[in-house]
Amino acid sequence: MSGADGGGGAGWLGRLRRGLGRSSAKLAGGIADLFTKRKLDAQALEALEDLLIAGDLGVATAARLGRSLAEARFDQDVAPEEVRAALAGEIAAILEPVARPFVLDPRLKPHVVLVCGVNGSGKTTTVAKLAKPFRDQGRRVVLAAGDTFRAAAIEQLQIWGERAGCPVIAAQPGADAAGLAYDALAKAKADAADLLLIDTAGRLHNKAHLMAELQKIVRVLKKLDPTAPHDCLLVLDATVGQNAHNQVETFRDMVGVTGLVITKLDGSAKGGVVVALAERFALPVHAVGVGESIDDLRPFDPRAFARNLMGLED
Repeated sequence: MSGADGGGGAGWLGRLRRGLGRSSAKLAGGIADLFTKRKLDAQALEALEDLLIAGDLGVATAARLGRSLAEARFDQDVAPEEVRAALAGEIAAILEPVARPFVLDPRLKPHVVLVCGVNGSGKTTTVAKLAKPFRDQGRRVVLAAGDTFRAAAIEQLQIWGERAGCPVIAAQPGADAAGLAYDALAKAKADAADLLLIDTAGRLHNKAHLMAELQKIVRVLKKLDPTAPHDCLLVLDATVGQNAHNQVETFRDMVGVTGLVITKLDGSAKGGVVVALAERFALPVHAVGVGESIDDLRPFDPRAFARNLMGLED
């Protein structure tokens, strides 16, 4: 996935700023209340950590940010803008190691990516949005409608596949999802495709039988290519906040998640959870989404995210 913004970069950054507006308003407003004409003492630090935890940054991250600020400015007068700038720098440092655009391995024909997540996280649209930049580069990309439970999901992927210019392998509603994935990989191999993106049915991370079906898809793919799937991307809806931790943990343990895509930042006041996930799991964050159009999924920019989360101009 290319990091280039093209002509719409400023527009996309504007959408990111607006998307994080609810999160940043809560954090920036709280910091202004805390640090107007006040020293950075122990009581202020404790209140700051509470604010960061309430902003979904997590206990470990809040403690780390508080320590860092205390080391630099403890018992000194600090302005709210200074605090926000310092926190933005620390948050960017936490996010930097996980901000990794998704790249194809040219040795794989095709590079097989399983896309999973809970119901309503935005998996199906994410599949097409991930496909489009590679298709724009002239790569051969195949999509597989592995959500065979819902006829609407199959139709949705076919519509998005047309928008992305990618063929979609589909079966009748109710067909075996693992069998569909097998057929899709066979077709992608025959067509010498560069990338196969497999959509899957939304499943609650705490439903064992649904998670077992996802594992079956992985086993069946390995019959055709013992190294497949080469990546397993978990799509997370930013609006779920701290519940994202349980999702990452379960999907990682069941199917070996290799990277994250964060959607719906534009509808969330819980954007801070991205920082907490980076601190706890250190999984690559390949892309973030702040809208519905096919170009609204972009490579994750840690500095822009951190500064916008703190309500600072990028």
